[in-house]
Amino acid sequence: MRRQLLTTSARALNLIKEFIQLESFGGILLLFTTIAALIAANITGIGDIYHKFWQSSFGVVFGEFNASLTMQEWVNDVLMAVFFLSIGLEIKKEMLIGNLASVKKAAFPIIAAFGGMIIPICIYFSLNIGGEYVKGFGIPMATDIAFALGVLMLLGKRVPLELKIFLVTLAVVDDLGAIVVIALFYSSGVAFSYLILAAITILILFILNKCGFKNIFIYLFVGVFLWYFIHHSGIHATIAGVLLAFTVPLKEADNTSPLIRLERTLNPMSAYFIMPIFAFANAGITIGGEFKLNNVTFGIILGLIIGKPIGIFLFTFLSEKFKVAKKPDSLSWLHILGAGFLGGIGFTMSIFISTLTFKGALLEEAKLAIMLSSLLATVIGVLFFKLVLFKSK
Repeated sequence: MRRQLLTTSARALNLIKEFIQLESFGGILLLFTTIAALIAANITGIGDIYHKFWQSSFGVVFGEFNASLTMQEWVNDVLMAVFFLSIGLEIKKEMLIGNLASVKKAAFPIIAAFGGMIIPICIYFSLNIGGEYVKGFGIPMATDIAFALGVLMLLGKRVPLELKIFLVTLAVVDDLGAIVVIALFYSSGVAFSYLILAAITILILFILNKCGFKNIFIYLFVGVFLWYFIHHSGIHATIAGVLLAFTVPLKEADNTSPLIRLERTLNPMSAYFIMPIFAFANAGITIGGEFKLNNVTFGIILGLIIGKPIGIFLFTFLSEKFKVAKKPDSLSWLHILGAGFLGGIGFTMSIFISTLTFKGALLEEAKLAIMLSSLLATVIGVLFFKLVLFKSK
């Protein structure tokens, strides 16, 4: 029994290492596609073509069946649903066989994640409460795991593996928090007929799971219908990906498990295709206009740069003081603070939430605030590791 548990733990650790390597390279690819989008959007002539392309419609309309979306919606609603499916698979795996499976192991990064969400939200709320832009509170709560891990990998072997695992686990909980916030606060009017159809579809998926069906394509086929019903119900369509993920079977941490096989297929697709395409479709801001420092941009910038590290450090420090959770022995408090600075790299998830919140000029300002904050968080994090943490050893 003990040997089986050790084997499962070793497999789970190997999966985490693979995930870290995948996401870190994905972060570098994200950087290049973001730069490409900014260049394309700001070159005379090409910029108009860039914006018109993403706003052009494509799809099929047949009676009440409507599958026509703009190119940007195909990315933000369809491809991002696949991305959220991969996130959902990662969350389920972590909860069943990974770092979230043990309360003792999970408590510290979970508390860190909550701190990294709550303090930025409080900062944004304090600046915008009572105003029409308060709904943007979800923007500074997100951490971009691909960029954050990419930065850690570039810092070299002096960064302990335990810190990377801590950041991955924190980001998984962070993603779960963002998913809940999107589902509760970033949905339009609910169409109950489609919601009932979605609920029936989820029930079918769970029945397939309980009956022992392991064919991934059956789950994906039914998942297409789930996406369509969720999309028309008023709840954001990406939530369908998470709901589908939680119905995919997972028995053990090896290649025979449907969840592991699907995750290993989707993770490269997410890191090397979906996220770069998302960045190219949404990061093309025209930088010719005036950038306004209003309460929205202040809330985003202060939330990511100040709120994230304070929340992550403060909540974990207090949790150990009051013996609620224990910091890993191999990590110092400087490691935790450094991870907190890198947690301020919001980027893709923050941009995604901003597209659900704002339109027009305010959306462009929010995106630019996210990019500036993420850049500053990267610089601060790297300098902290290089000049403070590494020098202290």
